[in-house]
Amino acid sequence: MSHSAHPRLILSDTEGNIFDHPSLKLSGRSGDRFFLPHPSELVPLPKGSQLFTLPGRIPIGWDEEKKSFVSSRKVELRSKEVECIAVAAFLPPGYIRTLLPATQLEPKAPTLPLWAYSAVGWKDGKFWATGLFIDPNLHWNPKYFENDRLLKRKVHTFLSKSPENRLLQQLSRCALEYHCFAAKNIFFRRWECPLPTSPSCNAACIGCISLQPSECCPASMERIRFVPTVDEVLEVALPHLEEAEDAIVSFGQGCEGEPLMQWRLLGRSIRELRERTDRGTVNLNTNGSFPDRVAKLCDAGLDSVRVTLNSPHLKFYKRYHRPKGYSFGEVLDSMVQAKKKGIYTSINLLVFPGFTDREEEVEGLIKLIRKTDLDLIQMRNLNIDPDLYLKNMGRGEGMGISKMIDILKKEFPSLQFGYFNRTKENFYPHG
Repeated sequence: MSHSAHPRLILSDTEGNIFDHPSLKLSGRSGDRFFLPHPSELVPLPKGSQLFTLPGRIPIGWDEEKKSFVSSRKVELRSKEVECIAVAAFLPPGYIRTLLPATQLEPKAPTLPLWAYSAVGWKDGKFWATGLFIDPNLHWNPKYFENDRLLKRKVHTFLSKSPENRLLQQLSRCALEYHCFAAKNIFFRRWECPLPTSPSCNAACIGCISLQPSECCPASMERIRFVPTVDEVLEVALPHLEEAEDAIVSFGQGCEGEPLMQWRLLGRSIRELRERTDRGTVNLNTNGSFPDRVAKLCDAGLDSVRVTLNSPHLKFYKRYHRPKGYSFGEVLDSMVQAKKKGIYTSINLLVFPGFTDREEEVEGLIKLIRKTDLDLIQMRNLNIDPDLYLKNMGRGEGMGISKMIDILKKEFPSLQFGYFNRTKENFYPHG
């Protein structure tokens, strides 16, 4: 694809109307550097994506004549001068963004809500985004989560059968108000089912989607305010494990704190579940702050553990996760303990173009994988204002998300890459 064939930059006016720039080409950003996207990282905007305007951000595009990146504060459109606001795409599950939107901050620009902003342009009558399809798991295709009328009926049926179950009430809210795909799965009795249990947390992540200080951006959802009983957990989880197709039940969700804070409840629940059925997969999403508790839950019957981190380096880990009362060494030890127990172990790597793919980050990741003998890297887009994140992590640029993955695949041929939790039947490649 020549430069002239690149998608054009898209912009918004102050009313939210989106249009393409008459001459500037789509540009992207890696960290604090601007790039013309490589043709290999441009994908037609996938179904289920969303477009956002970025208030306080001036769009930047590539000027082919000047051979430079230029900002577009205003543009003439139909003989009228229009003030320009930057536009970004939010990609659906399974896609990793490879470049951020190229923007320039206005003075007093507001902090953006917690979404993963990707560069997006227009060509051949359709939108194009900078992304990489990392996990083909069909269960998370947005088309399976669109029937809200049927969902409401199913939620009503579940709640009428278990009107006192607070966990089910919480999950019904997650499904109907926050449109959480996993929560919707419960009421369709299929695939992965979330089991939030912990109102408290021992970290204060900058991009926490369930709890934010009032002066920051609004949280994406309200955190659970109670600790469910073992019976409430079993009433949700047991029939799901027994009946659902490709059943997974997962502790550790976006609408809660850290599940290891409630490790005794988790231990009793897992034991009871496994005494009654060996069907399905029991998974724990965690920050890995208590290796001894992780080991006990593995002994109770866990099948898989996923530990979330933004960086393999202590200083960057602390800047983002802001741990309270635990060390990065304990996070690593949790992974080591899980692997020793024979548990399928992954990391939830919070991916940010221009930081995650910096050379020193990739080198650190290689050391972490060697130390922990990971099975899978789940690559998840980090939902955060790009400028807020870079303010905390420092300036720089990356080598490219695709190149980073290629290096890791070459270094670790059996290492798996994806976006979603897996059933125990699919932990390891068949063959």
